[in-house]
Amino acid sequence: MIKKQHFITWLSILSFASAGAVSAQTNASILEFNPSSEGQSIPIPVTPPETRSVAPNICTPELNASIQQVIDAYGGGWGILVQSLETGETIYHYNADRGFIPASNTKILTTAAALQRMDPNATFSGSTSLREWINVTNLRSNNYYADTLLRRVGGSATAKQILAQMGVNPSAFHFADGSGLSRNNVATPRAIVETLRVMYNDRHRDVFLASLPTAGVSGTLTNRMRQTPVQGIVRAKTGTLRGVRALSGYLDHREHGTLIFSIMANHPTNVGTNLVGAIDQMLIRINMAGPCDS
Repeated sequence: MIKKQHFITWLSILSFASAGAVSAQTNASILEFNPSSEGQSIPIPVTPPETRSVAPNICTPELNASIQQVIDAYGGGWGILVQSLETGETIYHYNADRGFIPASNTKILTTAAALQRMDPNATFSGSTSLREWINVTNLRSNNYYADTLLRRVGGSATAKQILAQMGVNPSAFHFADGSGLSRNNVATPRAIVETLRVMYNDRHRDVFLASLPTAGVSGTLTNRMRQTPVQGIVRAKTGTLRGVRALSGYLDHREHGTLIFSIMANHPTNVGTNLVGAIDQMLIRINMAGPCDS
């Protein structure tokens, strides 16, 4: 096992100050949120996390304490699930079956349903193929494209039925729209992870994966996690609303292989940049998780 003193020392290096940080509210849920009809995505400038030196692995059993440190720093409602793609093993979970406002993570559900219903190479609109339409939907997080997809699929009830047939628990999510702009959308981290798992093994996997932004490289993740150990190895969909930040996708982990993750934060009073920084730090810490030293 990693020596306790060594582990605590490293955690102190990773600690980040947050002005006005509040204590964790582990019982916070979407039901405590006060939904607003404004429902507008908020573009936010993101400062890349500070570049850090190569660190010793955090023993996987110690990961709980490491992530809890981030949650305690910012408080609010958090839902997190991290699983191995290959084995299905749960690496970390926190409120994984609680419903949260997913913001644009709803687009994961929408595009997954669309790829079951339509040929990605078929013309979708004008001269644009479904493949190209889905790429814009996820990579650029285009709300109009996502809402159009849901209508073409047949609406929310049809999309829910399609996802249920794929193996996603239909009680674990609710469509209010296809884009995630509505604050009446609901999803659990587990529902998102289930969808991501199915799509990784789907016949249209390449289309779906290509549409997801890559950390520090493309789309809505271009300016996030740059010059960190997870740049280029996280492929995920962002989610942004007032008081809501989310990130769900895949992490290529050196010890655990491909990990599927969903991280959602519903915090009506915290600054969006703080929540984005917290999510990015969580992924950096998850990437550090490995077998304990003997």
